[in-house]
Amino acid sequence: MKKHVIFHQDYYKVYTSDPAADSGRMEAIVEDLHDYNLKSPKPAIDNDILLVHTENHLLRVKNSRVYAIALLAAGGAILASDYACNHNEPMFALIRPPGHHASPEGFWGFCYFNNIAIAIKRLISENQISKAVIIDFDLHFGDGTHNTFRNSQNVEYYHVEGRSRDQFVQNVRRFLSDLSEVDIIGVSAGFDRHEKDWGGLLTTEDYKSIGKIIREYSEDQGSCRRFGVLEGGYNHYVLGKNVRAFLDGFY
Repeated sequence: MKKHVIFHQDYYKVYTSDPAADSGRMEAIVEDLHDYNLKSPKPAIDNDILLVHTENHLLRVKNSRVYAIALLAAGGAILASDYACNHNEPMFALIRPPGHHASPEGFWGFCYFNNIAIAIKRLISENQISKAVIIDFDLHFGDGTHNTFRNSQNVEYYHVEGRSRDQFVQNVRRFLSDLSEVDIIGVSAGFDRHEKDWGGLLTTEDYKSIGKIIREYSEDQGSCRRFGVLEGGYNHYVLGKNVRAFLDGFY
């Protein structure tokens, strides 16, 4: 049986001039996931966005040319989280723009709406979950996700760090081993820490190891679901292989 990822043809569109919107970036990933079925999402609606962001924030994005694609990215994250909850199977949202630098009242770093935060907040608002954790292994700290949940009793945000490859991967394992029981794990999956990307640290195989660690924890807990969303990753020559490696471990 083929595995699925969330994807929409509009994610191919070059919507602005930043590296996350580069031509060929999404094509490189889809090519390496050629044997996956692609499930198409619907755009989020404004009420979904307002679960995380203020009305002023929403209006700023609404008045920009990225509004439609930003809604579609949030919709992709929502579909991935819904699928994980309702089918008890892992799901990955191959989306852009990314989201983890989008705070309730502001955004930067190629992000507009905080896709993973919106998806998690929606699950909570619908009483599908009560406890969640977000693991972010992007090169950059997800300040927007942190700002969204810093006072939350229901959601914990963890940005992975490590001075060496081994330390980085082991920190994922250590965090999960110390974690109290949660209903779902959301993963902000950024691949810009790869040895041939901006971060210059991790190998492609390390991403498979990270995915496997999260999968094993989820399966050991029994009722803990998992989903992921794409954040960074900018070297088109290795990006697809890195996403594929992560999903080989995660699924």
